[in-house]
This record gives sequence, C-alpha cells and structure tokens, in this order.
Amino acid sequence: MRHTFIIGRRVLAQLKGDTRFLVLSVIAPLIIIYFLKLLFDTFPPLVEVKSFTIPISAFIVHFLSFILCAILLVQERTRGTLERMMISGFSKTAIIGGYTLGYFGLATVQAITVLAESIWLFNLNYDTKTVVLLFMVIWLLAIVSVMLGIFISTFAKHEAQVFPFIPLIILPSVFLTGLVISPDGLPVWAQIIGKCLPLHYAVNIIHEIIKPEYKLTDTLVDFGILTGYIFGLLVLASLSLRETE
Repeated sequence: MRHTFIIGRRVLAQLKGDTRFLVLSVIAPLIIIYFLKLLFDTFPPLVEVKSFTIPISAFIVHFLSFILCAILLVQERTRGTLERMMISGFSKTAIIGGYTLGYFGLATVQAITVLAESIWLFNLNYDTKTVVLLFMVIWLLAIVSVMLGIFISTFAKHEAQVFPFIPLIILPSVFLTGLVISPDGLPVWAQIIGKCLPLHYAVNIIHEIIKPEYKLTDTLVDFGILTGYIFGLLVLASLSLRETE
C-alpha cells in the first residue's frame, strides 16, 4: 500500500507539471458538450433531447479518459519508468493502483465540470439527490475509463499502437449499449457484446435516475457491476503488465 501512495503522489506531481495535458483533459469535454448543444438546438421541438444529454456527456468523459490515460501510460513505458519501478521492487498491483490513485482527482474534476456544464447548457431541472447520483455514475465511469486505458496500454509498445483499440471499444459502446438506441432490437450476440461494456450499465443507471419515480434499489445491480469493472480491470492490468519490453 505504501508503494501505491508513493506512485500516486508521483503521478499527481507529474500532472501538475503537465499543464497542456490538464487543460486538454478538462477543457476538451466542455468544448465537445457545447458542440453537442449546438447540434441538439437544430432538432425539431418534438424531439426530446434532454434524455440523451447526460448519457452522451458521460460517454464523452468515458472516451477522453480512456484515450488520454492509455497514451500517457504508454509514454511512461517508452521512457522506461515502469521498468525502473519494477526493478526497484514495486509490484505490478502497486504500480497500477498508484496510477489509478493519481488519476483519481482528474476523474473527479472531469465528472464535476461535465455534469455542471450539461445541467447549465441544457437547462436540466434535477433535484440535489438526482444531481449527486448522476455525478456518482459519471465519476465511476471515469474511474473505469482510467482503468481501461491502463489495461489497454499494457498491450502497446508506443502511442500509435493505442489507436487500433479505439474503434474496437468506443464504437461498440456507441451502438450497442443503449446510448443512441435501445439494445432490445439488436441481435442477441450484439446485446451480449453491449452488456460486456461498462457504458451499458452507466447508461442504464442514468436513464433510471432521471425518472421521477426512481428508486435506488432499481439500480443497485448496475452500480455493483460498474464498480466491479474497476477491480476487474485492476487485476487484468496487473496480470498483463510486462516487466520488460
């Protein structure tokens, strides 16, 4: 555990020194959500766009957190940082946990800013309880995205090898998880793939939360599965992390 905190502090210090990365991580989702508002404004009044706002905002955080963290971890590998840590006696689990802990604050900032802008731009009238629950969903998804980025980075030797994973993960998340259309009309095999993706459970939770008759018990299973992705990806990333290049 001590090694995990040491790595976490190192990552935080590195993030503070990389102003460009911090600005991109926080500002980019806000710009994309503004473009989303411009798009939704062109829709006819009969189209209910507010039900799509928070799920798509969560997807934006999911996408950018995944890509940025995957690329950053690959850079750490190419610099030899990860190898030096393992030579110094740091376990794989401590290394992965430390990086996750370091990005914990960034994921929190992303979740807060994205949710705040979405509520403001789209004039969403949710009570405090609903807003807190929506934040929890986006925040959990951001942490899962960080873990997913770390896991994918273990299969890439340089940044360019990360990009083939983007369509393999992100596009199915758009089409098969209920983000755009209900997955009920999809073939069974497509529904199974969709249920393997963390965004599926985040979208389910969000759709339930914004209902007036929402009860927490309706989403306990989905919350549990979404949280389970964090620990599952931690184990997978630890197992797949290579000691040498």
